Amino acid sequence: MESSSSTVLFLPSSVVLQGQRDHCGVSLVDSSLWQKQTNLPAEFTWSKGDLVSSHGELMEPVVDLEGFFRGDEVATQRAARIIKDACMSHGFFQVINHGIDASLISAAHDQIDNFFKLPTSRKLKAQRMPGNMWGYSGAHADRFCSKLPWKETLSFGFNDCSLNPMVVNFFKSNIGKDFEQTGIIYQKYCEAMKCLSLGITELLAISLGINDRLHYREFFEEGCSIMRCNNYPTCQASDLALGTGPHCDPTSLTILHQDQVGGLEVFANNRWQSVRPRDDALVINIGDTFTALSNGKYMSCLHRAVVNRFKERRSLAFFLCPREDKVVRPPQDLICRQGTRIYPDFTWSDLLEFTQKHYRSDSATLENFTKWLLTSKPTAKF
Repeated sequence: MESSSSTVLFLPSSVVLQGQRDHCGVSLVDSSLWQKQTNLPAEFTWSKGDLVSSHGELMEPVVDLEGFFRGDEVATQRAARIIKDACMSHGFFQVINHGIDASLISAAHDQIDNFFKLPTSRKLKAQRMPGNMWGYSGAHADRFCSKLPWKETLSFGFNDCSLNPMVVNFFKSNIGKDFEQTGIIYQKYCEAMKCLSLGITELLAISLGINDRLHYREFFEEGCSIMRCNNYPTCQASDLALGTGPHCDPTSLTILHQDQVGGLEVFANNRWQSVRPRDDALVINIGDTFTALSNGKYMSCLHRAVVNRFKERRSLAFFLCPREDKVVRPPQDLICRQGTRIYPDFTWSDLLEFTQKHYRSDSATLENFTKWLLTSKPTAKF
């Protein structure tokens, strides 16, 4: 990986980009000026509890999807059983023969490399504005003032409307016409990820014994999902910083492709364990919204990303989301079998508001969201 690219993060420094400060007064600087510094700014320092070292690799199962896509019912049931075991344990698994062309994944990485290597001033033209989920962010310092993640991200939305190529338009309007090809690549990438994610929701329904195996697929078909490209610069104080802090995804399903540097870690069996990158696989994990959709049967899992002293790391995360006004409610046959509702009805926009405006995602997001929802919206019901 190139280590000389121009990476923007928010840091207190004597070398500041003129006029660029976040809401906490933390300054924007070019990481090429500080990546080799050993003194980590306080805003990026995490607590000892968050920094506990990992022990070993997560033995997450690998699910072969070839038979499922071929319509082989025996292979489909086998895949569903493996997924059920993973979701009852920690909510992470990898998939192979997933149908995503390796050349498309490679092109997506190449294109986003071009973006992250842009001059600082150019990347800031796509800077995420307060109240907006889409755009470029350095260390999420537009939202937080402490425990900042050692990374930069580019986030944008995706829906299936063929009349409005949402991703292409995002790149053209926010970064420039010379990034139209990047938009085209990511439009195709998101379309492929959406197709794969809907297939996985069908397997999740089968694994839960839902009468209608298409229930979740139909629930998510019209949703606007989130695509996030992550760049984790090298960090000389990697023992004090984190690329992404411990959290559970508030979304429904995450499909991650990570490069070969590695850094994803999962908290399972009371210890942090690393997830080894595989060229041929995609990492899948359950999010809080699907926890609610499964009536608490499949729990989202705490995970984080560590940083590397010597190599930059890239990852591409696709977050499956329902339409914002869709009511998140488990299938009735699942409720009848379990006997009681665990979470009240809510919409994805409710949870999105909570995590964007009121709460920093962690291991207790769904529990605290439920309390907030019942307090702030008395009409919420089980």
